[in-house]
Amino acid sequence: MTDIKDVFNVLIVGYGSMGRRHAKNLTELLPNLLNLDILRHTSDNADAKSKDSEYNFLYLEADLKNSYDAIFITNPTSLHYETLKRLQKYSDAFFIEKPVFMTGEEDSSIFCGPSMKYYVACPLRYTNVIQYMKDNIDFSDIYSLRAISSSYLPDWRPGTDYRRTYSSHKDMGGGVSIDLIHEWDYITYLIGFPDVVKSVISRKSNLEIDSDDVAIYIAEYTDKVVELHLDYFGKKTTRRLELYGKDDTIVADLAEQRITWLSTGKSIELFEKRDAYQKKELKHFMNIISGSVENDNGIEKACRVLRIARGVG
Repeated sequence: MTDIKDVFNVLIVGYGSMGRRHAKNLTELLPNLLNLDILRHTSDNADAKSKDSEYNFLYLEADLKNSYDAIFITNPTSLHYETLKRLQKYSDAFFIEKPVFMTGEEDSSIFCGPSMKYYVACPLRYTNVIQYMKDNIDFSDIYSLRAISSSYLPDWRPGTDYRRTYSSHKDMGGGVSIDLIHEWDYITYLIGFPDVVKSVISRKSNLEIDSDDVAIYIAEYTDKVVELHLDYFGKKTTRRLELYGKDDTIVADLAEQRITWLSTGKSIELFEKRDAYQKKELKHFMNIISGSVENDNGIEKACRVLRIARGVG
């Protein structure tokens, strides 16, 4: 990560689970260097009393500083586009939580300019498992990929009624097809964009939600095919990628943080704590800001992934 010599002024918009996680990780990455404002829609009694009290909580955009070194957009997906439009004047570097927008068909031409940097979150890329695959697997020898992400939505956020979260509501940007956009992101990161995608996106379980809870895709590339299964109702968390190739079948288990070669019996453990790969992504973002690395997940690319996830691209 590029050294930051002066105070790093950051604004986080929204203080849900990801806003809290980014605040914590930034504080640990930049001890004594971070000046953090958090813009919330409403106050709660925990703000003044919490261990996060070193943060500066704001409730009106009129109270923002004149400028920030970076702004994190972590409010509900349905608010991303308008929030980004309003706050462009406050910074030239934005970290936008996934999914980038609601449809991927929004007019993104307004987010441009030679000095502007818009990076869209894609944290699974930075896990040890995906990084090992990227660096060590020859995907030209792989004929077929099969990926799954299955988990039980009511267990996602302990202590929170799942029916009140954005995931449960289509009009807030919920639905497994875009909530679990991580899979399409890492697939395109590893092997590029498909030529053709067919999908079934629906609601089939008894979960009390109005968003989709299952999404199935079959995608064709010139030299391989991809199958992807996403759901909100799996009672045991499963997240893995299976590669069927010329020499072996490889199972990359992201939940267990292990890669196994089924024919040879080889297996490697790649354990890391949750915040480890989130911090790697934050370091990458700071290097994008400094100009030492290219922005590899801007708005246009993220919108293309979102259109695939929605079954329209």
